Amino acid sequence: MLRCRVCGGAVRECLDFGRQPVSSAFVDPAHTGAELFFRLAVGFCTSCTMVQQLEEVPRDEMFRFDYPYRSSGSTVMRKHFQQTARQLLDTELTGPDPFAVEIGSNDGILLQDIAEAGVRHLGVDPSGEAAEVARAKGIRVRVEFFEESTARAIRAEHGPADVIFSANTISHIAYIDSIFRGVDALLAPNGVFVFEDRYLGDIIEHTYFDQIYDEHFYLFSIHSVQAMAAQFGFALVGAERLPVHGGAVRYTVARAGARRPAPEVAELLARERELGLGLPETYERFAANIRRTREDLLALLRRLRAEGHRIVGYGATQKSATVANYCGIGPDLVSAVYDSTREKQGRLTPGVHIPVLPPEEFGAPYPAYALLFAWNHAEEIMAKERQFRESGGRWILYVPDVHIV
Repeated sequence: MLRCRVCGGAVRECLDFGRQPVSSAFVDPAHTGAELFFRLAVGFCTSCTMVQQLEEVPRDEMFRFDYPYRSSGSTVMRKHFQQTARQLLDTELTGPDPFAVEIGSNDGILLQDIAEAGVRHLGVDPSGEAAEVARAKGIRVRVEFFEESTARAIRAEHGPADVIFSANTISHIAYIDSIFRGVDALLAPNGVFVFEDRYLGDIIEHTYFDQIYDEHFYLFSIHSVQAMAAQFGFALVGAERLPVHGGAVRYTVARAGARRPAPEVAELLARERELGLGLPETYERFAANIRRTREDLLALLRRLRAEGHRIVGYGATQKSATVANYCGIGPDLVSAVYDSTREKQGRLTPGVHIPVLPPEEFGAPYPAYALLFAWNHAEEIMAKERQFRESGGRWILYVPDVHIV
């Protein structure tokens, strides 16, 4: 058995998605022979229950200078981060000269509101292209990976941080020990480390298996985050369920003894015991559900293609890399994927090489069926593409099970 990257306990393998590409490495059609693949396998720690990948992809391969994801691409996420910024401004950034640091600031979607409020801030992100977008909004960004040395340098230049925030980033970082040592070095005595990530409970309960891809090295639960925080001298003092990404949790961590835990922490821990998130049989059922989804999805796509229907994908998401490569869905089944991210258009999806086209071409003409890879934005996308349904088109979804809308 491998050892847990958090506590050193034994890790038991429970899922294997086989050979997978780097999910953000959309391929130039002229250079299709240089992709990096790895074995995407997941296990859970028998001591602290942290679910984690067994093989680490080098961070420079995943989070490159030209990393294509842009947080501001979704109306729903823009609204979510505006509300989050306002909450932090109202509750934590209230002192005479507060300072906020964001790990994985991307295009500045959260820090924009904090900057406009006149609060000192700094984003830390390895993507230079995303940082350029943020700087154009007047946001200060440091282009590098966050780790202990980064945190100490920030502390020396700017002083302690009242809030260290991160969204959909901490679970990406295998070297979690350096992250927490960095937080310890940078955080003010009564400051908080607030981070949002996909929630393991929702992933298992609803078979959101495509939330498992190279970037999501850890799948957090309340119990595992509580144990992780304690490992580094911190305490989990807040846990708020969020509706984004199919189900996430906003964790609030403070120095041990600095704050009293909110009652929601104990309530969610009790719920996790009911779900059996620390039991091997839970992951056995999850694996069986994933295999059934793959069989059902392939059977549906093959039947529709045999009947002569054209099928496309919608949303060239990173999680779609897991679905397409695990299920073997290539251009023979899904002829193209439509996505609004300019950096992905004109390229091929990782591994299976489905062409990525702009959404403006989706209706020229409309296909019979569209496989919705970006299911976590289903309401927003279906409202935007209302004419697709009015023309007789139908959406295919595969979570929590395979069905046609």
